[in-house]
Amino acid sequence: MRKSLIFILVVAILIIGGLFFVKNLKKAKEIKTPEKTEMPKGKEKKAVMIIAFRDFRDAEYFVPKEILEKAGVEIKTASNKMGTAIGADGGDTNVDLLVSQINVADFDAIIFIGGPGCLTALDNEDSYRVARETVSRGKILASICISPVILAKSGVLKGKKVTVWNDWTKSQAKILEREGAIFEEKPVVVDGKIITANGPQAAEDFGKAILDLLTKE
Repeated sequence: MRKSLIFILVVAILIIGGLFFVKNLKKAKEIKTPEKTEMPKGKEKKAVMIIAFRDFRDAEYFVPKEILEKAGVEIKTASNKMGTAIGADGGDTNVDLLVSQINVADFDAIIFIGGPGCLTALDNEDSYRVARETVSRGKILASICISPVILAKSGVLKGKKVTVWNDWTKSQAKILEREGAIFEEKPVVVDGKIITANGPQAAEDFGKAILDLLTKE
């Protein structure tokens, strides 16, 4: 009799445990995994990333590029020369067009990338023209590291809150302020459709900020 009661008790425990497991398994299947941010169908966006042909900052290019491409944004790469551009940290990428060939009307966002070679290659009238036209057309204008200096010289940062990479002299921030910008010592600053970031450590947040504006359009 005692053995029968023990057997019945064990069977009951197993049945209850099995039902509990099935119930929780069902709940687990019902939990939705977080959806990644994607462009709505029919509203795919295009962006051009502008880099120095030699010594662009790798993380500032590759990290935002991956974020945007995963969301369905079509990326083109522009530079001061055609061919294979080489980053300061050894990465490389193919150049699709020259900065002088950029038709701003073809893109939803224009993105300037920094690095040791940035000002040598891109601080010129071709870049100024692209920056001015981007703002005049109401497009997204993004710039990271030292490249906001180019935007400042083009005249599009007057009255805008921005950030920039600085050395110990703070000369880069002084250039922005001299051109009428309002410098903020933050990793990423968004003012309207102008996004600036202060270096490779802010590359991920920079990419996310660009994507955020693109998805709102």
